[in-house]
Amino acid sequence: FGLTVAKGPAHVPHLVRAVEDPDEPIPEIARPVLQMLADTLHRLDEQIAHLDREVAKRAIENDTARRLMTIPGVGPVTAVALATLAPPAETFKCGRDFAAWVGLTPLQHSTGGKQKLGATSKMGERTLRRLLIIGASAVVRWVARNGAPAGSWMARMIARKPPMLVRVALANKMARIVWALTARGGIYQAPVAAA
Repeated sequence: FGLTVAKGPAHVPHLVRAVEDPDEPIPEIARPVLQMLADTLHRLDEQIAHLDREVAKRAIENDTARRLMTIPGVGPVTAVALATLAPPAETFKCGRDFAAWVGLTPLQHSTGGKQKLGATSKMGERTLRRLLIIGASAVVRWVARNGAPAGSWMARMIARKPPMLVRVALANKMARIVWALTARGGIYQAPVAAA
């Protein structure tokens, strides 16, 4: 109908305002249908907000989820998903086994004592892998804006590796920390930089 807005969900309110504004050049026959779509979007937003509140409430009530939220990049949704979907920590011998179960370890093409690591396997628990990578992406974005301590693991990785590889490596590290916290208890404490 001649209305143009940028792509993406952040710009949908501009279209909704246009549908509700009688001065916009939208045919009157189309307005009721478009208003139904706008009402549906509004109801979905309310339902998503309700579910977000429910997940946050459950994250606070669950001891494991509360401890997992101390890890940078792990929010209520990821913490509840990890507490719910991951098998007990005793199932895995070490953090690497848990990271492999999630699908965050590289494929190995090793032979004759020479270790050759390939791409990430992506075999494993898809939902948890996706949530951990999203959380790691948030941490990497924060570090890109605010900077990482000089000489830290993150600073070295960002300086020499492609961004997506850094995100997946951090997600792998986060998975190992998740295993350690669920296996041994306690909360995450950031490593202290050596002086």
